[in-house]
Parts: sequence; structure tokens; C-alpha cells
Amino acid sequence: MSEQRVVLVTGGGTGIGAATARLLRTAGHQVVISGRRPEPLRRVAEETGALAHPSDAADPEAVCELVEATVAAYGRLDGVVLNAGIGRGGAVGDTEVEDWEELIRTNLTGPFLLLRAALPHLLAARGTVVAVASVAALRNSVGNAAYATSKAGLLHLCRSLAVDYGPQGLRANAVCPGWVRTEMADQRMARFAAEAGLAGGAEEAYEEANRLTPARRPGDPEEVAEAIDWLLSPASSYVNGAVLTVDGGVTQVGVGGAAFDHRIEARTPRP
Repeated sequence: MSEQRVVLVTGGGTGIGAATARLLRTAGHQVVISGRRPEPLRRVAEETGALAHPSDAADPEAVCELVEATVAAYGRLDGVVLNAGIGRGGAVGDTEVEDWEELIRTNLTGPFLLLRAALPHLLAARGTVVAVASVAALRNSVGNAAYATSKAGLLHLCRSLAVDYGPQGLRANAVCPGWVRTEMADQRMARFAAEAGLAGGAEEAYEEANRLTPARRPGDPEEVAEAIDWLLSPASSYVNGAVLTVDGGVTQVGVGGAAFDHRIEARTPRP
């Protein structure tokens, strides 16, 4: 086993965060999982032996307490996985100010606050940060203004860490998943199925959403967790400020050529 690390994973109760906690614990690392909902955290903690610490990632006092609890429990902090996030649809003209502010506060300000609190410990450990962004940070889609903006900002937050603190040994990278079977994605697919009248429900919606993905399927949380684990590990020691797409190749598909492979039809009339 490689040297044991202490890693803090936000949004650790479900999806990619939970899969990352499981993988790290299987490898013998110490893991603290946080999130707003205690019950999912409790289940993952009981399953893996991770330390659950419910916390609101957008609350400055709460994130300081989270970092302090981690260091008090394990004496150090080697890595942070910025995975907590929420989604809100809508174009600029359709997005309420309250929704915009909540999404930016959770998806971008929250990571900033946590990094400020964790930075002294990460520098002492010459540690690593991995942010879970999205392909939406690289390729936008209709009605996704706030979410895409928050994830693009998260990429540049990591790049700033790499540039500013790389000389002190800190590494910060990001993964950009495509459609991955998570609780949030399942809910989105269920809505898509209902709106589009897909008889096969969320499963058919996943299939429809990935018709242009070269892998022809959504990803599993464990596949993203493997990428996060590699970026946390010494195996990626010369990787800093990088963006790793874990998307089945969808960001490599040229929109202009899509019509030669699939018939594209509008589902709803556009005003």
C-alpha cells in the first residue's frame, strides 16, 4: 500500500463522492466525508469506516469546523476533493436571482471557503486538491447558464491554486465528468423522460442523452473515483492545473458533424 493519506471529500454521501470515499478507504487511507444531509453520510460511514461530519459547504464557520475536525481526528490533511454541488436549469433570462446566488454559493464560493480554511494544512503536507467540475464547464448546453458558469469558475479556481501555490508543493487539478449515474443525474433523467414522453423512463433518458457519446453509455461513479484517486496520488506528481475529462469521449464529438450520424429533431417548439 502507498503511504496513508488523509483526504476530505465534500458531497461524500452519494454518487461520485461516496464512490471516492469507498475507493480511498479500500486502499487504507483515512477519509472524512461531509455534506448537508446526515443520513447518507451515516450510511457511507458505516459501510466504509470513513468519518462523517455533516456540514454546509457554503457556511464559512462550518467549513472551518470541518477542517479543524479532520485535523483533530487524524493530525493532518493531505487532500481535498471538492465534490459538493447542486444543479439549477435555465437560461440567463429564466434564472431567478435567488437560484443563481444559491448555486454560485454552493458550487463555487463553498470550495473557495473550504480551500481558504484547508490551505495551511495542505501546504504543510504538500497536498493535493481535486475538484469535480463537469463537461458543462467546457461545452455548454441549452438552459444551463448558472451551473455551467459555476463549474467553469471552479476550473479556474483550481488553476489559480496551481499557479499560486505550486512552488510550495500544492497540486490542484479537476475532473470533468459527463453524464454519470448519480442521484442528481437520475433526477434530471426522470424529468427528461417525463418531458419527452419516454416510456422507458430514466433508463431510456440516459440512453437518449448518450447517443452522441462515443462510449454510448453514461459513466459510473466508480469510474470517476478512479480518476480522482490517481490525481490525489503520487502517481500524478507532475500533473498540476490540469483538467481531465471523464466523459466517454463526448467532448471530442464535433457538433457540426453530428447530423451525419444521427437525426437531430427539436423536442419542443422554440419561441
